[in-house]
Amino acid sequence: MRLHVVDGTYELFRAHFSKRPDHLAPDGRELKATVGLVASMLALLHDEEERVSHVAVAFDNPIRSIRNDWFAGYKTDEGVPPELLAQFDPAEEAARAIGLVVWSMDRYEADDALATAASRWRDEVEQVRILTPDKDLGQSIRGGRVVQIDRMRKLLIDEDELLRRVGVAPASLPDWLALVGDTADGIPGIPGFGRKTASALLGVHEHLERIPPRAAQWPAGIRQADRLAATLAQQMPAALLYRKLATLIEDVPLVETLADLAWTGVPRVAFEAWCDRVGAGDLRERPRRWLEQS
Repeated sequence: MRLHVVDGTYELFRAHFSKRPDHLAPDGRELKATVGLVASMLALLHDEEERVSHVAVAFDNPIRSIRNDWFAGYKTDEGVPPELLAQFDPAEEAARAIGLVVWSMDRYEADDALATAASRWRDEVEQVRILTPDKDLGQSIRGGRVVQIDRMRKLLIDEDELLRRVGVAPASLPDWLALVGDTADGIPGIPGFGRKTASALLGVHEHLERIPPRAAQWPAGIRQADRLAATLAQQMPAALLYRKLATLIEDVPLVETLADLAWTGVPRVAFEAWCDRVGAGDLRERPRRWLEQS
């Protein structure tokens, strides 16, 4: 038995910026992203290699979260096209119409819900598959039991692959993001620290507090180590804040049990009604596994 947890916000953005044609619902709403999300989820649910049995999808709704209280520069919905912002509620409705459990995050982020699910149920399933390319979720990877899937690039990232790609273990990834920054989340990082330097330090010392204050104790080969050591000492409070921002919350109050996440088919009545409402007749026959409703 596998557990698939999906970054619905990423899927919605991906569909919006894809080459799919625009889609106007009968009531005039632009629903390209929503219809694209449904098509993507149906492809996942019927993928014989994925063997979906238990699944949930999480959305940032709204995009602002508790982290905006911690740091003014954290990501917001600024710059997001209004026609895309308007589709978060319709996207959740659409996901439910194909029988998915939906986690609508307001105080927390979708990534926190995915991390919570991975932590809570990783010992109860054969494998947790986190479907997002977001590098934040690398911290939830555990060996080959919890893995990250980038569907667009057809990549599976387990702990060995994360170490090969980034140079640090999952537990060190928030520290790594604190140093190098994450523009997608509005985390600036520490000036002068690139990927290689951060990996070299944290690959040995694991966490920010364990990095020696004297550059002479740093791994060999780090350029301008004296200057970087002084910078880190001066900006350690900022680095610790950035790590807090990058650290996923694993105790989001998800009310479902693992059994609640079982997916046994698309509910025909609900799905066909949704297709009619949004004018997505081309999707009506797409499901190959139906949950008949009495």
